[in-house]
Order: sequence, then C-alpha cells, then structure tokens
Amino acid sequence: MTCSRTRSIFILFAIVLFASPRLFGQDESKSVPDTSPVRAVEIAFPSSVDDAVQKAVFHAAKTTVAMPLVVSLHSWSGDHSQDDPLAEKVIAAGWNYIHPDFRGPNNKPDACLSDKVIADIDDAIQYALDNGPADRDAVFVVGGSGGGHATLGVYLRTRHRIRLFLSWVPISDLTAWYWESKSRANKYADDIVLCTSTTGTFEEQGARERSPLYWPVPKDIKGRLEIYAGINDGYTGSVPVSHTLRFYNKMAEHFGRPDAQVSEADMIRLLARGVAPNPALGHIEDRPVLYRKEMPQVAVAIFEGGHELLVDHCLSRMRAEAEKNTP
Repeated sequence: MTCSRTRSIFILFAIVLFASPRLFGQDESKSVPDTSPVRAVEIAFPSSVDDAVQKAVFHAAKTTVAMPLVVSLHSWSGDHSQDDPLAEKVIAAGWNYIHPDFRGPNNKPDACLSDKVIADIDDAIQYALDNGPADRDAVFVVGGSGGGHATLGVYLRTRHRIRLFLSWVPISDLTAWYWESKSRANKYADDIVLCTSTTGTFEEQGARERSPLYWPVPKDIKGRLEIYAGINDGYTGSVPVSHTLRFYNKMAEHFGRPDAQVSEADMIRLLARGVAPNPALGHIEDRPVLYRKEMPQVAVAIFEGGHELLVDHCLSRMRAEAEKNTP
C-alpha cells in the first residue's frame, strides 16, 4: 500500500514538473510568446551644470549591434512626458531613443535655450550613448516648434558629433516672435518675457540671447541641418516662415554661399503665400513642396501645410542617413 502510494505521488510530481513550466522556472517563451509592446521608460540623471535632477524618456535598442540614436526634443510648452509620435516608430525600427526634459516648458529663465538647456540636452545624449548600443556615427536630433528652436540651438552649441538635425517650424528670433505673438494676443509673448526678462517687461537683449539667429556659428560646425516649414504657418499657426528662411540665410552666408540664399523677393512671396506647387520639387510625404534651397551642409523646404512636424519624413531621412554607414 505504501509503495503504491509512493509510486502515485512520484507520477503526479512528474506530471506537474513537465506540464507546469511557470512553477519551476522553465522558459515558457517558446510556447507563450511575449506580445506586449516595447515601451520607453522614464529615467533621471543629474545635470552636469547644477546637479539638478533631469528627467527623460529613454529606450535602449534590444540588440548587441550598434543602432542609430534619435534625440527628440519637446515643443515650446511641453516637457519629457509630452506625447511624441516619433517614439513608437523609432522603437519599432529597433533604434535607440531619448526624449529629454531640458528644464520643461519655456516659461522660466532656466528654460528657453539657456546654457542649462544646452547642457541638459548634451547630458541626455551622453546618457543615451553610455546606456544603449548607439551608433555614434548615426545620432539624429529632431524637434518641431519649440523643439525646432531647441534643435537650432543644439546645432550651434552641442559638444557631440551629430549626423543630422531636423528642425521643423522653428522659432529662430525671439524678438520678432515676441511682437508677432503680441499682435496675435497669444501666450507666447508672456512666455518670452518670463524666460528672458529681468524687469518683468520685454527686453530685446535678453530675447536675442536666446535666439539662434543671433548666435555665432562655430568655425568647425559639423552635421547636416534640414529646416522645414508649412507655408500656412503664421496664418493658421503661430510661427511665420520667416524664422525658417532667415536662419537658413544665416547659414548660407556662413558657408560662403550667397548664391544659395533665399532672395528678398522670394521671401516676400513666401510670406504672402504667393507661390504655387512645382512638380519638379516633389513632395514631403503627401505634401507638395513649394520652395526648396539646398547646400551640402544645410537645406530648407517650404511645403503645403501648417505648424507641424511630419513624422514619416523624419524617419525616412534618418534611415537614409543611417544606411550610409552600412558597408
């Protein structure tokens, strides 16, 4: 009787052992695949400037092979927790991704392209390089609106080697934008004062100090810059295309290419929306390109659209640049 009971217990134990991998640590991924979506996670690191805790949303590519790194910069009133349509597609591509806070919304002196902002973005890039399998020859910086403003600032002042900067509908001149925003009675005029003034009233010098249009260009500046704007921005959106065109002209002058600059006549036509689609210029996604200028180092494109960033085009451009690294 005892032998029979012992044999029964042994058989039962064997059945449980082989039928219940969850209880005994057997790898069950072969029979029950993990279909949960891969997501970025919130991380924190100390600022190299003042040790303040800086947050970011980060994803390290799940591979041992070096993959591109996308540094996505939030908009004017956003922070690192802002919904970013780039995130899902970058992660799906198997790339590294970071979305830093860089002092949050632009409504205080520490934000709005302060020295701390540039340092925070550089710190975030370094964190991603140190904590993910990043291809250091395929680092991309992208942002729209206030993120476009930050992208121009990083372009001029980063300490990192960046392959491609994509700046969409950027603000390049806070003095001009203050008066443009004031005339539209929107909140951005007040934000500029909060960021740049020491008196509580508009101060042109303070605004210029946070404006990439007035910053010096390093002699050894590297990386390609592409600037995009929708023709209707400034009408249906908040940032006239003059911010894009004037910064592009600044860079054309720096690179000794007056022949590549946007002429005054063209600028007036574009600001007045007096342009028609030109089939020879092609499309950005499904949007006709209305105007394009290009040099090896910098390009500008004005498309049929408004105050927006076109995600699929960003991915296409970054993928094309990344593939240049592939043997």
